[in-house]
Amino acid sequence: MLYTSLENKKIKDIKKLNTKKYRDKTGLFVVEGEHLVLEAYKTGYIKELILEQDALLPLNVPTSYVTNDILHALTELETPSSMMAVCEKKESAILGNRILMLDDIQDPGNLGTIIRSAVAFHIDTIVLGLGCVDLYNSKTIRASQGMLFHVNMIRKSLIECIEELKKEGYSIMGTKVTHGKNIKDIAKKEKSVIIMGNEGNGVKEDVLDLCDEYLYIPCNEVCESLNVGVATSIILYELDK
Repeated sequence: MLYTSLENKKIKDIKKLNTKKYRDKTGLFVVEGEHLVLEAYKTGYIKELILEQDALLPLNVPTSYVTNDILHALTELETPSSMMAVCEKKESAILGNRILMLDDIQDPGNLGTIIRSAVAFHIDTIVLGLGCVDLYNSKTIRASQGMLFHVNMIRKSLIECIEELKKEGYSIMGTKVTHGKNIKDIAKKEKSVIIMGNEGNGVKEDVLDLCDEYLYIPCNEVCESLNVGVATSIILYELDK
């Protein structure tokens, strides 16, 4: 079916998915561009494909067509793609032995970068603390390059989660510059949790209090700190199996 009016209810509903409130209410989110659409399709996230009226992408999912004007109204990109998809969020639980926890990450670009590195270095589950930026923010999705579709992810209280994982024998490691071990001296463990903190404040004290050990990345003393996305990538690489 071809949609030509911005007043159509379906078009209005898709447009509202640009807001976190409506994404949370519906359990839906939007991805734009062929690469992200295909990554979502590979992993079964797509509910409906939205194509510009002359575009072709033969995927076995419900498909609607829209005019160029509507595509421009729906997009969050400066230069719209000819395709987007409405996707369904998936419920999940903690899986696997290699867990990454994120404490109040605020920048969607940082979160997307971290997700991409987590997939590259074999993280099984990412736990987003309750204060983290929205996973389904369009900037997060684009920065992840679609890798959010390839790693198990949940949002949960970190303290509650840590207490549960300690009972299951996971080693809990928090990032902390003072009183921490050089990342190169950390022994790799079969069941481990790595906690990365907020861009400005690091990991909160009540979370650090539950850690079994602290780690840090040694740097040139003239460099005060690393971007959290960069730091996470280095740590995950060093502790990769």
